[in-house]
Parts: sequence; structure tokens; C-alpha cells
Amino acid sequence: MKLFTTAAIVALTAAGPLFAEGWRDDYQVVKFGVLSGENEKDRLERNEPLRAYLEDTLGVSVEIFTAGNYDGVIQAIAANQIEAARFGSSSYAAAYTATEGGVVPTLTTVKKDGNSGYNSIVVTRCDSGIKSLADAEGKVHAFADPDSTSGYAVPYFNFVSKEGIDPAEYFSATPFSGSHEAGVQGVVNGTFDTASTNQSSDLDGVFQNMENKGMIEKGVVCKIWESPEITSGPLAFRTNLPPEMIEEITAAFESFPTADPEGWAAYNRIDPNDPNPDAGFKRVDHERYQWIVDMRQWLKEQRRGS
Repeated sequence: MKLFTTAAIVALTAAGPLFAEGWRDDYQVVKFGVLSGENEKDRLERNEPLRAYLEDTLGVSVEIFTAGNYDGVIQAIAANQIEAARFGSSSYAAAYTATEGGVVPTLTTVKKDGNSGYNSIVVTRCDSGIKSLADAEGKVHAFADPDSTSGYAVPYFNFVSKEGIDPAEYFSATPFSGSHEAGVQGVVNGTFDTASTNQSSDLDGVFQNMENKGMIEKGVVCKIWESPEITSGPLAFRTNLPPEMIEEITAAFESFPTADPEGWAAYNRIDPNDPNPDAGFKRVDHERYQWIVDMRQWLKEQRRGS
């Protein structure tokens, strides 16, 4: 399938109606996929301001699609069951591979300082006695999901290539928790000794948000490792959608932070004490994520060879 860059979408739209005009006649309901980084109730609640804004702005019904794991969203967009999704970098790369280039990224989140990245981290209980990866040898380490950028692909790649660690041999077990929150909760409960998750800053991350929501007590979870910066994942669409539809929905996303600042703050769970919160979106294309596609291929080859 042919990959359309954002520039190509605009060019195709200007060139003529390759699709029937009035995409709303064919897409009276737009389904938007959300990954399983947190429990379903919180996912739906957090995305409701965005859903309502898109529905009002676009004049069509907008539905949030959730699944029990990342692959559920990837398979849904590959099967034309949803029109778009907010992916992590690795899950976008998985969708790109699964559809043979049949998804196109248009936007990613940008911070107040203009940065558009985050970090994978490893966490443990503060009272575990584990202060570094060296202390975690022989312990149970949980990855989040096979299609998670920060919860699997990046930490695994860095463990092997930067830290000289083969996770299968270094840890006593490396289960998948199913989601970032489940991994952190497993650490708190003692099911896992360490877990891979992510944060954008020391005030804004998975375990910090769980503290703020009262899911775990503050001061129980500590960070012991941090990856190099990861490119934030994109909003991506099926390439078999009308180009003008992709552009209009992308533009609606872009206007959300300024048109509905309260909704934007709720959608991002912005901490008023965070000096560098999510501030909006910036345009991206596939080239930004090709290294993730390559990294996933490397991981696949490593698994074949093990």
C-alpha cells in the first residue's frame, strides 16, 4: 500500500477528487483507537474531552476504540475497523509493518519548550534495595507489551546494545504485564521486582500519574534507569481514507489545545506544577519513525536467533 506524507495528502486534495467529495457521507462515524497504557475506565474518561471536541468540530459521530493490548488497536486499523489512532512510536511501526505502509502519521505531541520526546524508565519499589540495573540481576523484570515503545522495544534494545545485558539471561523472568499501569502496580504489589514504563519528566510519567490518581501511594516507586530520549508517537490514519478527511481531522486535533484549553488539560492530565507540560501538536511524517521500524526488525531478528 502506498504511504502518503502530509504534504502528499495536501497535494492530492488540491489535484482533484480522487475520492467522492463530502467524506462525511461515507464516514458518519469516525472511530479513534487508544492504546492500553492505562485501565479502560481512565482511558475513556481522559479521552472524552477530545472525543467531544472532535465530534462538535467535525460534525460527525466520534467513537473511542479500546482494546486489552496494543495489538488489538494495531489489528483494528489494519482491518479497517477504525480510522485513526494515537500510537506510541513502536506500535506505529508495528501498524506500518502490518499494513505494508498502509498508515500515515500526521501529528505528534510537543511540550511547552518545543520538545517532542520522552524516556523509557525502569522502576522498582523504593524499599527493594535495588538501586540500579546491576542490583536487578536475577530478579523478575516486567516489560509492558510487545508493541510498546518505552515498555519493551527501547529498554530491550538499550539493555542489549548499551548495557551489555541479555534480558532473557540477566533476569530470572521477563513477563509482559499487559500495560504500563499493570507493570507499576505489579512492582508495588511485589509481583515484579522491576518494570519498564515511561515518563516525560520527573513530574509527569506513568507512576507519577498513578500517584496523582490515588492508585498507588507516593514515595513507594523509584526510578533506577532512564533511556535516551524517544520520539513521541504519532496520530496516524489509514492511507485508504479520503485525503481531505485526514487533513480535516488532523486540523481539528491541532486546534484542540487552544480552542478548549480545559479539555486539553484534562486529556493530558496536566499537572499545574509541571513546568513543561504538553502544549500542542507538530506535524510529522514517516521518516521520523523509520528508525523505530528498523529497531523492531532488529528485535525480531534477535528473538529468532535466541
